[in-house]
Amino acid sequence: MNPTPFNDLSRRQFIARTGVGLAALTTTRLAVAQGSVANSKIRLGLIGCGKRGVWLAGLFAEHGGYEIVGVADYFPESATMAAEKFKLSPAQAFSGLKCYEKMIAKGDLDAVAIISPPYFHPEQAAAAVAAGLNVYLAKPVAVDVPGCQSIAASGAAARKNGQVFLVDFQTRTNEFYIEAINRVHFGAIGDFCFGEGTYHDGRLAIKGETASAEGRLRNWVFDQALSGDIIVEQNIHTLDVMSWIAKDTPPVRCSGTGGRRVRVDVGNAWDHFALAYEYPNNVGVTFSSRQFDAHGTPGGILNRMFGTKGVLMTAYGADVMIRGGAEAFYRGGKTAGIYKEGAQANIKAFHEQITKKDAANETVAPSVTSNLVAIMGRTAAYEGRPVTWAEHIASKKKVQADLTGLKT
Repeated sequence: MNPTPFNDLSRRQFIARTGVGLAALTTTRLAVAQGSVANSKIRLGLIGCGKRGVWLAGLFAEHGGYEIVGVADYFPESATMAAEKFKLSPAQAFSGLKCYEKMIAKGDLDAVAIISPPYFHPEQAAAAVAAGLNVYLAKPVAVDVPGCQSIAASGAAARKNGQVFLVDFQTRTNEFYIEAINRVHFGAIGDFCFGEGTYHDGRLAIKGETASAEGRLRNWVFDQALSGDIIVEQNIHTLDVMSWIAKDTPPVRCSGTGGRRVRVDVGNAWDHFALAYEYPNNVGVTFSSRQFDAHGTPGGILNRMFGTKGVLMTAYGADVMIRGGAEAFYRGGKTAGIYKEGAQANIKAFHEQITKKDAANETVAPSVTSNLVAIMGRTAAYEGRPVTWAEHIASKKKVQADLTGLKT
């Protein structure tokens, strides 16, 4: 017996609204008009030279199929340090809010890796696609509904033009996650009853002063607009798995609450959320998150789905399994190396897709959906009321960050 089917109508409506079209969900191979040919190194530019950006650029370099030829960051010192690490000249380092435009205009790139604050992702991705470049984009893709629609449009344009556009989610590359969720989709746990997801973690470190415009930018993870709040910037890992389990069919509605009560010394992002998502056929999934010290109590990035025949259990960095009768049982395995291994898998896939001229760009649509699911939960909590999917995707409300005082 297959799991309870999810109504696909709202998803089709959303795809039509964003202009992606059902063709964007098929796997086809298009000729790549730009980029490197097979057996030559792909010339890569890094946008965002923070800790993760430089770490990822190092993995690109270790792959062997890339050459780092440019780095861009708002802060000149960050761009300079990255340039020195990858043995680039000062002319290959760019700074300011429009650093990415300066690097792209130089004209010696095949691809960009966008690892900047999420607020800037839609405009940076659109500029890269317009310049004929392949795009490797960090999650989350955007901080508001118009931003998600912009990413969907950029992904569609890239596909049409033969450019690769890959969104970097680690869980969707992991063998145990893939096998377990495929089994669920083929009926291993029977009809869905209800599910739950959590993202419980300690607080992040403050980086220097936070009062000035540049101080706020350095501490963008604590800024609602720049990060999308914790539910979009970090909790999206749990919500993406939730969406994946649901075959990337969106929830019907969401309600919940949250707030900022413990971590009140920096920014304006909330430190906890508690939500209820309702999927078609009355399948409810509860979600909660925190980003403050829980005094030794268990945390983690966890998902469970309870079915009529068994239970799916996943833990980012720990065990993934299915428990139930003989028909349902899947031993699974540990995912201790998923943070690095997932990034390496996506870097490898990005290279293969460019060299094989495969611009199907299949990571875009599900990444946009899970991002919208996260924003939906944020809206329900911020506004203290139930939000329907139809209402949500029709929103034209744009998040506006305060960039006053920052240099272009």
